[in-house]
Amino acid sequence: MHAIADICVIPLGVGTSVSREVTVCERILRESGLRTMLHAYGTNVEGEWDDVMSAIKRCHEALHELGVPRISTNIRIGTRTDKAQTMQDKVERVEQRLVQDTL
Repeated sequence: MHAIADICVIPLGVGTSVSREVTVCERILRESGLRTMLHAYGTNVEGEWDDVMSAIKRCHEALHELGVPRISTNIRIGTRTDKAQTMQDKVERVEQRLVQDTL
């Protein structure tokens, strides 16, 4: 099943800056072959359900191996059966409506 997920991996117990840990996870997600879109508070990930979940698991494993004692991850996942849709499709549709629609 194709899925689009928005994930935010939150390493706890490492101080106020988490850019090192975010970089580790972002690298894992990109190397997994999934489509990714990094944003200010997480990453959108697109691919097969099992592949997405496996990549998130690898993020947890890698951060724990780096000494992160605790990780909390927020995940929102969307799936569709009525049509195929990508992250890019979703963004483009809203961009089109911004140009076409008037309030």
